Amino acid sequence: MKRAIPVLSLLFLLLLPLAAAQPSRGMLPLPETIRLSNGLTLFYVRVPDLPLVSFRMVLPGAGSAAEPMENEGVSSIMAELLTKGTSKMKAEDVAEALDSLGADLKIYTTPEYMAVDADSLASQFPRLLELTFHSLQDPLFATQEFDLVKSQRIDGIKAIKDNAGYAVRLYFQRAYFGDNPLGRLSSGNETSLNTMSVEKVKDFYKARVTPRGAYAAVVGSLSSQELKALLSKTLGKWKGAGSPAAPLPPPPQPKGKTLILVDKPDATQAYWVLGAPGYSANDPVTPSAAVLNTLFGGRFTSWLSTELRIKRGLTYGASSRFQTFLSGGVFTASSYTKNDKIAEMLDIVFSLFEKAKSGFAPEEIESARNYIQGQFPPTLESNEAIAASLVQLMAQGKSFSWPDEYLRGVSSSTPETVQAAAKRLLPAQDYVLVVVGKAAEIEPLLAKYGEWKVKKITDSGF
Repeated sequence: MKRAIPVLSLLFLLLLPLAAAQPSRGMLPLPETIRLSNGLTLFYVRVPDLPLVSFRMVLPGAGSAAEPMENEGVSSIMAELLTKGTSKMKAEDVAEALDSLGADLKIYTTPEYMAVDADSLASQFPRLLELTFHSLQDPLFATQEFDLVKSQRIDGIKAIKDNAGYAVRLYFQRAYFGDNPLGRLSSGNETSLNTMSVEKVKDFYKARVTPRGAYAAVVGSLSSQELKALLSKTLGKWKGAGSPAAPLPPPPQPKGKTLILVDKPDATQAYWVLGAPGYSANDPVTPSAAVLNTLFGGRFTSWLSTELRIKRGLTYGASSRFQTFLSGGVFTASSYTKNDKIAEMLDIVFSLFEKAKSGFAPEEIESARNYIQGQFPPTLESNEAIAASLVQLMAQGKSFSWPDEYLRGVSSSTPETVQAAAKRLLPAQDYVLVVVGKAAEIEPLLAKYGEWKVKKITDSGF
C-alpha cells in the first residue's frame, strides 16, 4: 500500500488501486492509473534511469474533425495560440520560460483529437507542468498573436501551391473526403482563413477543450507521490467547460473512379496520390495489412520502390500507407515522375495492385514479418514513445497489451491472410486519383483512365 495522500490532493485525485505501477512482461510497462475528479485520466510509469520526464495528453473531440466546414483550420490555430500567452504571461514570456527550462511544449491537432507534448529534465518538470496547465486553463488568445498566425497561414496556402508534392496531398484530401469531417484541412483554406476571427477561435476552445474524457501520461524519473502533489496544484484544478464531440462518421466509400487533374503550368514533374477505403483502428486485419503494406510500398525494397525506382528509374520515391481512424480508414499510394512518364508509372501501379491480389511468396511474407518485428519494438523504448503509446491506445479503445497482440498477429500472418487483405484493401475500380502537373502535357496521356475533372492550381481552395 502507498502512504496516504495529503488531504488537498484528495480533492482532485481518485486513485485506481487495480492499476499499481509495476513492470509488465509485455512491450509496454503497466502504468499506475490516476483519475482526476475533473474527468482527466492519467497514466504514470516510473523510469528512474535518467533524470527526464515526458508528458503526453490527447483530448478526443478537440481535433480538426470537430470544426465546422466554414471554420476550417480553426483547431490548429487554436492549438498554436495556446502556447502564445496566458492571462499572466505574454507569448514572449512563455517562450523565454520554456527556453530557460530547456523544455519543449507543443500543442497540435489531428482529425480526432488535440495533443499536448511536453518534455524536460525531472528538476524542471514542475514548472513545465505549471506552464502547460495555465496554457490549457487560461489562454490569452491575444488579437495581435492571432493576426500574426492568420497572416502566416494565408501566406502558407500560397507557398503550398508552389510545392506540387505538398499540394497534391491537400487536393487529394479534399477530393477523397469532401465535406466529411475527417477531411478537414489543418491548414485551412483561403475562404475560411479570410473570415477567421479570434472570437471563432475562442468559441472552439470553449466548446471543445475539456479535461473530461482526456487521457494523459507521465513517464520518467519523477516519483508517484511527487507527481500526485504536482497534479493537485495544476491539472487537478483544470476546469474546461467544453464537452467531447460525438463519434465521427466513417470515411467516404468511393464508388467508381474519381479522377482529378490539377493544372500547374510550370510543373516539369507530375505528382499523384491514389486512395481507396482502408480499415479502422481496431480491425482484426491490422497485422496482415501491415505485412501487406510493408511488401507493397512500406519500405525501400517494397514492390513500388523496386519497380518504379530501382528497375525503371522513374522516380526517387514511391510509397503506400494505411491511415486509420476509429470509424474507418484510407489506403493511399503516391509518387511522382517526369510529365511524359506519368501514364507508364500509373500502368505499373495498377498492375502491381492486381499482382498483389494473386498473392506473395512465402519468403516475401517471412521477410516482411521479420522487418516489422525488428522495426516496431524500438519505437516503444523512449519515455516519449511510451507516454504517447499509452494515451493513443486509450483514445483508440485498445488495451496496453495491444503492441504484443499486434506482433503476435504479424508473426502468425500467412500468405493466405495477406492475400485476403490485398483482395479486400487494394483498389480495383473504386478509388480517387489526383494528379498535379502540367495539364497541356499530361492530360492526353491520362485520358485512357477515364474522364478527368481539371482544376487550376491558381483557383481558390483545394
